[in-house]
Amino acid sequence: MSLVLRNRAFSIRVDTRATITCVALLVVAVVIAFVSLTTGDYQLTVREVWDTFLGQGPPGADFIVLTLRLPRLLTAILVGAAFAISGAVLQRLTSNPLGSPDIIGFTQGSATGALAVIVLTDGGMAETAGGALVGGIVTSILIYLLAYQRGVQGYRLVLIGIGVSAMLIAVNHYLITHADLRDAVTAQAWQVGGLNGRSWEHVIPISIALAVLLPVTVYYCRRLGVLEMGDDSARALGVPVERTRLALIAVSVLLVSIGTAAAGPITFVALAAPQIARRLAGTPSPGPVSAGLTGAVLLMGSDLAVQRLFTTVQLPVGIATGVLGGLYLAWLLAYEWRRRR
Repeated sequence: MSLVLRNRAFSIRVDTRATITCVALLVVAVVIAFVSLTTGDYQLTVREVWDTFLGQGPPGADFIVLTLRLPRLLTAILVGAAFAISGAVLQRLTSNPLGSPDIIGFTQGSATGALAVIVLTDGGMAETAGGALVGGIVTSILIYLLAYQRGVQGYRLVLIGIGVSAMLIAVNHYLITHADLRDAVTAQAWQVGGLNGRSWEHVIPISIALAVLLPVTVYYCRRLGVLEMGDDSARALGVPVERTRLALIAVSVLLVSIGTAAAGPITFVALAAPQIARRLAGTPSPGPVSAGLTGAVLLMGSDLAVQRLFTTVQLPVGIATGVLGGLYLAWLLAYEWRRRR
């Protein structure tokens, strides 16, 4: 069901189920956020957390909330949203539920760039983030050029991306096995993907990137709906097909590269979140807002579960998303196989 709001100057079509879904996801995110901020080894009440935000919290709460818990929580929200929006764009662009940066290879390209910095140059956080960004961009250009044949078709992009991803995984393993012990341990821990030890220097870059890229994504998603009708129909309606497709791929790559730079290559959020959002909202394709909220809730919830279920060790959240994502991928492949029989 949808609601159309009209004015003399413009009209807006509002999908009521999608809107209710976004509001419900926002409420769930707020609940998880307060649980994350109040529970742990140092218990706090919601009132104490709120007083801490106002600068009137109990002794020690400033460090616990503002230095340890809040940056980790915000990183989870922003990285989950970035991965999910990137996955939603690619899945709609390729018309394939497997068309996510995890599968196509963009995430692995970002990981290769970051690992090269860690292993070869012993760089810090800023250098590692720059390496992830460069790696993702170079990988996307390579895949795009290999997939280009009088335009880029979705199935070619996915198949070539899978091949490039496999090669990049081998490169990543090579870099780790030829590093010294300290760098190898650091690189392997980073490659799993996690939110342990995240601070404000991780939050600020990705928040700025999302503030810039999200409006661009929403703008181009209007054209993406026309592209889903087919290239010929899109050209007939005045949409520059290849330029729009290239812009959307660039936005997707930037989102996943910046997310990878902030938290490592956390797997399967980009794959699962858009499809979950599509089913919750009851829409033919995942929208960027609903997908972003779903990705944020998935990563927040997974990180909270990892922290509370495994209290004796700091388990990376990438392990939890890998397990959940592997189960989801198996279900998705079985579902698609049954549907096509």
